[in-house]
Amino acid sequence: MTDAAAVSAADAADDEVALEVIRIVAEQAVLDPSEVKLTSTPDELGIDSLGMVEAVFAIEEAFDVSIPFNANDPAQSEFEIENVAAIVAGVKRLIAAREA
Repeated sequence: MTDAAAVSAADAADDEVALEVIRIVAEQAVLDPSEVKLTSTPDELGIDSLGMVEAVFAIEEAFDVSIPFNANDPAQSEFEIENVAAIVAGVKRLIAAREA
């Protein structure tokens, strides 16, 4: 395992956004947050398209943001969901835009 693959909730301890996204993703994957790495993909975590939609709704509610996510064609969405780190980065951009 590479160092990047070992990044987990423990490594994101000082990042409240990352911790909450990891918690939400872990809940959808029925995993302990410590098992979710920033480099984990939804597929690796066993999250199907319905689970991803539920995660998106939970993230929107938790952070009071609107995620531009196309559930019918996730690859064409404006919001990257390739891995947990991309989701965290997207949420941070949305929070920054909301607060601007």
